[in-house]
Amino acid sequence: MLKKAEDCKEELLARFAQGEPTAFAEIVREHQAMVFSLAAHFLKDSALAEDLAQEVFLQLYQNRAAIKSADHLRFWLRKVTCHRSMDCARRSGPRRTVSLEDVPEPVAADTGSDPLLNRRLWKLVGSLPERSRMVLILRYQEDLVYQEIAEVMEMPVNTVKSTLERALALLRGKLERAFGGVRA
Repeated sequence: MLKKAEDCKEELLARFAQGEPTAFAEIVREHQAMVFSLAAHFLKDSALAEDLAQEVFLQLYQNRAAIKSADHLRFWLRKVTCHRSMDCARRSGPRRTVSLEDVPEPVAADTGSDPLLNRRLWKLVGSLPERSRMVLILRYQEDLVYQEIAEVMEMPVNTVKSTLERALALLRGKLERAFGGVRA
């Protein structure tokens, strides 16, 4: 069964390499959530993340002959999305703010988690330096191991580890300041 799934993926990649539009559409459909999620968590702007995802998939189509396997495709998409996200953050400069009165009141089901705490935590993550923020997102949002992060970010594994440790220490400090050092 697993062999058949791998054969289907390889056949899909072969059709994609030849420029078949339906194969490209299938690849986009399969990976668009990952690309968008990574960009949205880093940029904190869904419109920018959508634009960036389109650019990533356009670049993928233009470089389709370079993709060697399904694993290489996922790696390539993550790597390009990471680099494009950091470039976009540098270009866009300070983030715009929206008045609370201009934001419609959200209607959402109770998820059991504290949305204000989650929003505050993601805001604190967003205030981290770009490289630290991306390593943190790749580790905890995308659930990548150190070696995978090192490959995507093009840095040594030990640098990934130390960057993650520093990012978590910075985040702990920011959390303590934000919540007045109160511990649960």
